[in-house]
Amino acid sequence: MPEETAPTDTTPAPTPAPTEAGSPSSVPGAVGCGCAALLLVPVLALVALLAWFLSGSTDMPRVAPEEMADRAFQRSQEAYDLVGFERTVEPGVEKIGVSTENTLDSGYCWGGGLLEDKTIDGAYQMSHVWALDHVPANQAVSGLRRLHRQLKDDGWEVTSYREGGKSKSWDLYVRRDDGDERMSFTWYQDREYFIGRASVPCAYDPEWKDGDSGPAEVDRTPPALEPAQRK
Repeated sequence: MPEETAPTDTTPAPTPAPTEAGSPSSVPGAVGCGCAALLLVPVLALVALLAWFLSGSTDMPRVAPEEMADRAFQRSQEAYDLVGFERTVEPGVEKIGVSTENTLDSGYCWGGGLLEDKTIDGAYQMSHVWALDHVPANQAVSGLRRLHRQLKDDGWEVTSYREGGKSKSWDLYVRRDDGDERMSFTWYQDREYFIGRASVPCAYDPEWKDGDSGPAEVDRTPPALEPAQRK
């Protein structure tokens, strides 16, 4: 007699009862939706950040170059007074890095954001450079230390300050307004040469028109730097 086997059950399996959400898969679906939402938040933040970078920083005032040139010069004159120099420095320069200097310059402003860096049409930045030769150690050292203290008290951020030592130079770098306005000072011990620089924030030239190659020309002849007692 053949061996008996258990009969095969052909009855369909019962359908699972629906959950409160209406289907057996509602709970997994809810978890998946939550994950997608969590992933979407950083993506949107990244898109917003990229859009900000790509737009560039163009929030600049409309100011004539002459006004910004005067502002840069005044920063230098104030520093010159603090150091206590007693010579008049006439405009111009005979030999850069050797002779006295008192010059203005204008440059382009750059923007465009994270992925593209280009000049901004109609924008410019003014800077002023001044220098003195034959500056002895006693005058340079006391002057730089006085500058360091006073500029900090006036709200400038000191980004670098170095007092000679084995180095051949003393250096002071300051900034404010998130770095839009800067000054730097260096005294070279080996050649007794003192140089200062002041740059002011970028601005739009009100006279600039579409098609112009750059900001309007400005008279780049500054006034003479003079000792405080002569002003």
